[in-house]
Amino acid sequence: MRRFRLPVRTDRVTRGNFVKKRTLSIAIGATLAVGASALLLPGANASEDHKVDGATTAAFGRIADDVLTQRTAALVDGQQERGYNAPQEKKVRLSSGMERTEGRGVSSLYTRKKRLASLGEAYSNADTKVTTDKTTVKGDRATVEVTETTVLTYKKVHGDEPGTTGFTSHHTLTFTRGKGGKWELTDLKAQEDGPGAINQPQTAPAAPAKDTEGFPKATPASISWGARPVPKSQKPGGYDYKAMAAYAEKYWRNYNPQYRSYDAGGGDCTNFISQALRAGGWKDEPGSDSDYRKWWYNSKAESTSFVGANEWSWYAMSSKRVTNLKNVYQMDVGDILQMDFDRDGSKDHSMIVTYKSRVGIPYMTYHSTNTFRKSLASIIASYPDAVYYAYRT
Repeated sequence: MRRFRLPVRTDRVTRGNFVKKRTLSIAIGATLAVGASALLLPGANASEDHKVDGATTAAFGRIADDVLTQRTAALVDGQQERGYNAPQEKKVRLSSGMERTEGRGVSSLYTRKKRLASLGEAYSNADTKVTTDKTTVKGDRATVEVTETTVLTYKKVHGDEPGTTGFTSHHTLTFTRGKGGKWELTDLKAQEDGPGAINQPQTAPAAPAKDTEGFPKATPASISWGARPVPKSQKPGGYDYKAMAAYAEKYWRNYNPQYRSYDAGGGDCTNFISQALRAGGWKDEPGSDSDYRKWWYNSKAESTSFVGANEWSWYAMSSKRVTNLKNVYQMDVGDILQMDFDRDGSKDHSMIVTYKSRVGIPYMTYHSTNTFRKSLASIIASYPDAVYYAYRT
């Protein structure tokens, strides 16, 4: 995402081991790996009463597996709607509050599936794999960090959908030990700042819109289906849109080591689309790093417009390198989509179109959360109240 606060002056911008594999009947598999060694509590001795053994650690992983797998299952075509089925573990369970939360979340995903169907999209199969990366225990609290990798197979509704879409997401689970020594999952949060994965329930309401004055303005785009096509012309000596898409699809998961990553500094999404644009012919425009009217990157630094969502938009609009499209479905390969999730006037996320179907559905590839060919329809189905900005490059 890499979101920055608004600058006061144009020359001064403020920067903002699970042990087995199982496959469900809908072909959603999950694999987890956790350390088999026991985790001692701080200051504890090695007695059985003061440690988390390998079986408990593995159970933490299975809980993560089950929760994320059931979320994905709710999106697969042909699965009948049902309530959340809490996993049965001897040593670990969901708290009653988390059971209710996941129940509501899974129900919202069934609703999302219906919304997707109305937009002409469905998934015929899915595969979710979850790996436990780290488990930390302090007293009666355990924090488990996991990585989810999910691949969904597009159902051939129109016939020319890409084969699959996929993403990698990181989650933090919090477990609390209650009476009798049984652990309960009390919280699960995605670590990425960008748009949630397609299987992440969306529950936060949108905030009222606010205006942003003093900078080049992008015009919000309509998200209604059926817009008049706006063909993209390839001028001699112009930008190479196929190269932009090829770059993004090469580095969506395995980052290009020639560029710095900002995943730990607000999000890498705008940095990523800038790299793709550069690969397709955008030339650097040197100048002050804090001047949004400049756009550049080198081995030591970069302009804020290269990595900041708002600053990129200001640069792109002021430089005339882009124009706004009236409807998001008018985008084509190499075009950029930005989103304002909470409608506060500040852009939160940037994506690039890397494929477009014959019927007119753009597919987005992006960082934060690292995602490959996610359909625009599924993004709108997940965030119907966000503000969208479509840029013709």
